[in-house]
Amino acid sequence: MEDIRARILALAEGTLPDHAGWVALIQDASEEDRLFSRNLARERAQARFGRQVFFRGIIEFTNHCKNDCYYCGIRRSNRELSRYRLTEDEVLTCCKEGYKLGYRTFVLQGGEDGWWTDEKITALVRRIRAAYPDCAITLSIGEKSRQAYQAFFDAGADRYLLRHETADCAHYGKLHPPAQALENRMRCLFDLKEIGYQTGAGMMIGAPYQTADTLASDFAFLAKLRPQMVGIGPFLPHRDTPFREFPAGSAEQTLYLLSLVRLMLPDALLPATTALGTLDGRGRQEGVLSGCNVVMPNLSPMAVRKKYLLYDHKAGTEDSGESSLQKLRAQMQEIGYAVAVGRGDFTSGRDA
Repeated sequence: MEDIRARILALAEGTLPDHAGWVALIQDASEEDRLFSRNLARERAQARFGRQVFFRGIIEFTNHCKNDCYYCGIRRSNRELSRYRLTEDEVLTCCKEGYKLGYRTFVLQGGEDGWWTDEKITALVRRIRAAYPDCAITLSIGEKSRQAYQAFFDAGADRYLLRHETADCAHYGKLHPPAQALENRMRCLFDLKEIGYQTGAGMMIGAPYQTADTLASDFAFLAKLRPQMVGIGPFLPHRDTPFREFPAGSAEQTLYLLSLVRLMLPDALLPATTALGTLDGRGRQEGVLSGCNVVMPNLSPMAVRKKYLLYDHKAGTEDSGESSLQKLRAQMQEIGYAVAVGRGDFTSGRDA
């Protein structure tokens, strides 16, 4: 459809659609339109970053969580899950192993675990910063107070990933229990940006009750927030959640929407997620070929890999940190990309 092709080109030139325009892009694009967008996004990413991909090492340090999100495998009500927490020393060991492998960004990811108080997180960040002053530290540990975010930042954290999941209030209420509010999630994201974090938002594609209208709200929100990172992956069900019977999201739709994000936010750090790689064996490669520029292998200890399952059949749980990196490096080489050495910070209009 010529109208959709024109909208894609306009987006690439910096003209943001209105709500109806986003809906049209999301629901009316033909297969040819989607391929056009993905190719254009790849060209834009290559012009901006070259044929290189930034690697981040994820350390999943706790699967305890106070929240009860209906889609998440580590939700509080999941009684089938074996819970764990890494110690501070164990986290530092993961960093040490990752540093030897060449990682210069560590991503500390976990549930909202009350045992890991703000003071303990601050102390952990301070230790990592002292041991690895040349590395970036990313946190992905949920909703906190502004004071906590400031303390983490002052201790040395550089980035914070907090997926908004949906920018539609009614939809948010269908994905979360009443105790969780979209208003607070948004407050957190704007606090993070104001403090100075390289801030990441994002959403699941194909989530239960998601529509083109709710996705249009997501894109409008991303345009307003202008995050430095955007985490987008397909919804994948987990057998021990209320959403166990819902179908998984579409890899094709995820790749197309990733390309729209790249065109809208040309400087963004855009991961080809593990969820995409789980849904499609070539998902992370296709993500990079659709404009992604980040891949995040796992550095967590092998003993806990299968305990941090946000969804079923997660890829990479059998791979060590070294073998995971080798596999992903080979996948990137297969499509003509190289692993970028360094922190891979967000920069606007300059070489990363």
